[in-house]
This record gives sequence, C-alpha cells and structure tokens, in this order.
Amino acid sequence: MSKRKVLIVEDDQAIAELERDFLEVNGYEVTLRADGRQALEEALEREYDLIILDVMLPGMDGFDLLRRIRETKYIPVLMVSARKEDIDKIRGLGLGADDYVTKPFSPTELVARVKAHLDRYDRLTGVAAGTGSSHGRKSRELNIRDLAIQVDARRVTIRGAEVTMTAKEFDLLLFLAENPDRVYSKEALLDRVWGIDNYGDTATVTVHVGKIRDKIQKDPSQHQFIETVWGAGYRFKV
Repeated sequence: MSKRKVLIVEDDQAIAELERDFLEVNGYEVTLRADGRQALEEALEREYDLIILDVMLPGMDGFDLLRRIRETKYIPVLMVSARKEDIDKIRGLGLGADDYVTKPFSPTELVARVKAHLDRYDRLTGVAAGTGSSHGRKSRELNIRDLAIQVDARRVTIRGAEVTMTAKEFDLLLFLAENPDRVYSKEALLDRVWGIDNYGDTATVTVHVGKIRDKIQKDPSQHQFIETVWGAGYRFKV
C-alpha cells in the first residue's frame, strides 16, 4: 500500500520539521516547501493527497496560493496561522480551505485532522487508501428539482450548467441532499461531514453553507435548497 502524500507549506523551519516528523511517524510521505511561489509550482505539478498551508509566506501568501490551487485541485487543504481573527478564518474557508487551525496547536491534533480529512475524502470519492480507483461501481446521481449531483463524478449542475465546488462544499451538499427534511445542527454537520469531533469551529459550517447557496440559488434571498432552522441548524428541502 502506497503512503499518502502530504505537502507542508511553512516558512518556519522548526514548525515545518516538527509537523513533518509527526506525520512521517504516522505513515505519511511528506514534502516541505517554505516559499509560496515554489509551493504553487510543487502543488500543481505533483500529485498530493492533502496540503497543509501556512498563511504568512514569502513569495506568495497562503490566501493567494490557496486561490490558485483551487482552480484545478480539490484535495483537502488545511490552513494554519498564528492569526486568530475571525475574518482570516472566514476568508480562508471562503476560498476553499477544508479546515483552519490556529497556532499554537499540538502535533497530535494536526495528525488527527489530517487523518480525519483524508478518511472523509476517501469515503465520499469512493477511493480507499492505496486502491487508487473507484472503477467498476455504478454511477449514482441525485436529482432535486433543477439541481443534479453526480456522486461518483463529484459534479454539480444547476439548470443544466455545471457549478464548480470545493471538496468540502460538495461533501456538505451531498450529505444534506442524501438526508432531506432532517435538521442538522452545525456541530452535527461538522462531525458528520468534516469527520472531526471537538477540533473544529462551527463557523466553518456557516461559511460553507453560504458559499453553496451563492452557487445554486436563483435568488440569494430565498433558500430554495438549504433552509436555516433558527436555533437548530440546517435542513435540505426537497
């Protein structure tokens, strides 16, 4: 079984090496890059299973780097930063990060987050670690009014036009669509979709719901698919 490949983009050498050591002990193959522009070239030219991305970088900051990566790559991306402001977290999640971790954090927490995101990504793409393919399974599609979700291809179309979604936006939309007319709290969605318990921030869910709505709704003021149930959570309307 091949090792899962992780790219760490971090200009603090001590932190980068600590993260690398803990991930390697847990069976991951790790590449380090300290410059944003070099990291972009690395991320686009080679295949990685997950990227750990610092915000403050020389050459190109983490937000710009994430934006460029998300133009072609939909693998899990975890952003890390010493900046604790909510606006930075919301910006990172809005650009397509799957998680946002503030420093300092324990290396064991980072390993847990990496494992959780990779496991969730594998389950939703139908690719088990080391198999490399979901070939042979029957394609499945969900159709709700003018919204179509092609599960295996991980494609979303609205009124026949394809909508580009990040990995976690697709995961969240698919989970809600597969469980219609049920109310899920933000905490429950964080656990079920992100697969991490007691590590995440419910703002992550709020940001992702907002991004999905922007992409699939005709009228932003009307929640045609994902409804807010005040004081309780979200519900997918069929």
